[in-house]
Amino acid sequence: MAIVYDFDGTLAPGNVQERQFIPDLGMTPDDFWEGVDRMAEVNQADGTLMYMYAMLKRAGEAGVPVRREDFRAGSQKIDFYEGVQDWFDRVKEYGREAGVRIEHYIVSSANAEIIEGTPIAPKFAKIYASRFLFDENGVAVWPALAINYTTKTQYLFRINKGAHDLSDNDAINRYVEKKDRPVPFENMVYIGDGLTDVPCFRLVKDQGGLSVAVYRPHTKNAREKAERFVRDGRVQRAVPANYLTGGDLDRLVHDYIKLVAAREALA
Repeated sequence: MAIVYDFDGTLAPGNVQERQFIPDLGMTPDDFWEGVDRMAEVNQADGTLMYMYAMLKRAGEAGVPVRREDFRAGSQKIDFYEGVQDWFDRVKEYGREAGVRIEHYIVSSANAEIIEGTPIAPKFAKIYASRFLFDENGVAVWPALAINYTTKTQYLFRINKGAHDLSDNDAINRYVEKKDRPVPFENMVYIGDGLTDVPCFRLVKDQGGLSVAVYRPHTKNAREKAERFVRDGRVQRAVPANYLTGGDLDRLVHDYIKLVAAREALA
């Protein structure tokens, strides 16, 4: 069984660049993201590529280093939602007791180098996120991988088929019988928070898995947005982004693990 997470707004509030990288530029998050949106609109460009370009451009103008270690240093200031840091081990243990092997994955447009510096990074079987190409001096020079709201679904198929080598296009496109796929979609949970998650929400839900919209606790507008996903048929449930033992999300995922275990026992 695979549990797949978006990152920004799902496991941590806001965007990963907002903790250190953007303040180091001498900019506010609003200024940075408004500039990205303008560039995307004027150039009719992909928003993920534009934010990655803006990171390099603004850093060059401000004299801010953009080495891999600099990105990862910024990850230390990321605050997670309650219960996140021990969630992954707790869920795997619950699955083990139920006879279900669980793997956690990230599929996100966020910056991979920052995510990889967080204390939860080792908990994931794979982190699929937007990443930079680095030169011989370890300096970021170009986007190596840009993941946007539609391309995110590719990585669900990679998990489904076990095709994790991104350079191997044959493996992801090769026909594989459903029974031979390592992680059936009905054994998959996708957890996200926003419009960029809609294609993944729908794919997992329509293929028999569980899609869950989470929202920042005690935030009315966020809750209304998440509940709209339920009304629109994009997810089965909307719950607070609270990962504590006994919370709504904890009980929901436990129930789904039991369903997967029962389904396998009856197969």
